[in-house]
Amino acid sequence: MPDMQWWREARFGMFIHWGIYAVAAGRWKGEFVPSLGEWVMYNAKIPVEEYETLAGQFNPVKFDAEEWVSLAKRAGMRYLTITAKHHDGFAMFDSPSSDFDIVDATPYGHDIMADLAEACQRHGIKLCFYYSQAQDWHHPGGEGHWDRADHWHKKTVSDEEFAAYLEEKAKPQVRELLTQYGPIGLIWFDTPVAINPEQSQSLADLVHELQPQCLVNGRVGNEKGDYSSLGDNQIPRGPVHGDWETPATINDTWAFKVDDHNWKSTEDLLRLLVDLASKGVNYLLNVGPTAEGLIPPESVERLEEIGAWMDVNSEAIYATQPNPWPWEFEWGRVTVKPGRLFLHMYEWPGRVSIAGLCNDVTRATLLAAPETELDVAQIYEPDAGLHLLSIDLPPERPNEPITVVQVEFNGELEVDATPAPQISGVIVLPGYLADLSQARGAQIDRGGSVTGFREPGASLSWQFMVPEAVDYEVQVVLGSPYHRRDPQAGQTVTVEVAGESLSGVLDTEQRVDTPRAQYFPEYQTTLGTVTFDRAGKQSLTLTLDGLGDAADCTLAEVRLLPA
Repeated sequence: MPDMQWWREARFGMFIHWGIYAVAAGRWKGEFVPSLGEWVMYNAKIPVEEYETLAGQFNPVKFDAEEWVSLAKRAGMRYLTITAKHHDGFAMFDSPSSDFDIVDATPYGHDIMADLAEACQRHGIKLCFYYSQAQDWHHPGGEGHWDRADHWHKKTVSDEEFAAYLEEKAKPQVRELLTQYGPIGLIWFDTPVAINPEQSQSLADLVHELQPQCLVNGRVGNEKGDYSSLGDNQIPRGPVHGDWETPATINDTWAFKVDDHNWKSTEDLLRLLVDLASKGVNYLLNVGPTAEGLIPPESVERLEEIGAWMDVNSEAIYATQPNPWPWEFEWGRVTVKPGRLFLHMYEWPGRVSIAGLCNDVTRATLLAAPETELDVAQIYEPDAGLHLLSIDLPPERPNEPITVVQVEFNGELEVDATPAPQISGVIVLPGYLADLSQARGAQIDRGGSVTGFREPGASLSWQFMVPEAVDYEVQVVLGSPYHRRDPQAGQTVTVEVAGESLSGVLDTEQRVDTPRAQYFPEYQTTLGTVTFDRAGKQSLTLTLDGLGDAADCTLAEVRLLPA
């Protein structure tokens, strides 16, 4: 088995989507083509012969491997993954098995991958290749050709045609990538479509045979990868089990698209880096260079600013463990190293409080100013069974998008992970913390929601802490397991908590506004208010009474808000 350690410690990598589709830049014959830049051939239904003409226009004379790799290093990225072949079938490397490549089919006539391999070696960055193993809109045996089907995820060719494509094109090109450029960190396969388990395994075996330490990502298909991939731009609700990575965009597209100016802010990108690290997930952040070979200045600016933050705070990102509290804090996120907690402060509340830390805290400082100690208080409330840690923050927030508070403690970390109120008083009961024993068929999806929750009478339950007698408003949040698709609604549920019962129909009238819900939509429904007449551990049960017109119920979380 390959050694995963470098990848687990890296946490942050650069994704590069670059190909002849950059010439089109999201337009065809003067018309704007909706959706992603690298999908222009598919979405504009461009015949193969016409699409091939883009290669004759591809001449990236401003490409500079040294600048690209040094930018990745300055941003704090530890590995670089570039599209060697995307779904359009064009090889961005010198491919002896195909003439449809950057050396043979373009006026540029030069192998950029050789330059990147040398630059990555100089800067200590792991070079990695993206390779579309199943979709190939150029080869007659590849999946997803637009003239065969309207949906890329359905099988469009015969088993014999696809098997021939794998042997004639995919495997020879994977062999070329792993024998022409020195040590490769990983092969990033994508969209397995209907590839069968034996074919996925044969690709993984080929990679490991050629380079035993080269990793294979989960999108090789059929769970044959060395690590797993979340959906594009997907943020899980809490810590994940195993090794996971999220590929993410800086704007809306992956490849360069002249009409896409929806750039995320540096602060938002940093929050995503921190959020994913706090859940044990690697962050693969994409840039889409122009046809000339330039990374857009908007991307460069943001990566430089991320790098400036990482120069000070990377200790709280690299080689960290995820948040031991299995929920998201309102004020920010938490990462861990032995004897230290790193509190990544999105907000600046004056005082930050955390329930459940059982260790003795010896010191708290700002990571950017370790000589300045912060006032710390720890108490235990026996009536509620709560350990509480409070840290007084400086009155003036440092001039940085996220400030890291380093908390040093004695002994092996011990945390009571029972959900408790946040600073605002809100208690969040995420789907992945639910007891599923009374919900046959239900399971936790890769994003942390409950799926397969479809049997009337089935129930989910949680335990949590309340520090005092109080009234709470009960909300149920529906989630979606699908990218940019609303969840099914219309289910009737009953919540039993604090000796009271509330029922209602889940709807999609009130959308949740968070970075996660931007790509995987969520909607909240308020069922009513309940009264807790005592402090301490409580329980809540949610029962599915009926599905209505829905086929399933994807339950993201239950929220208790101080009334």
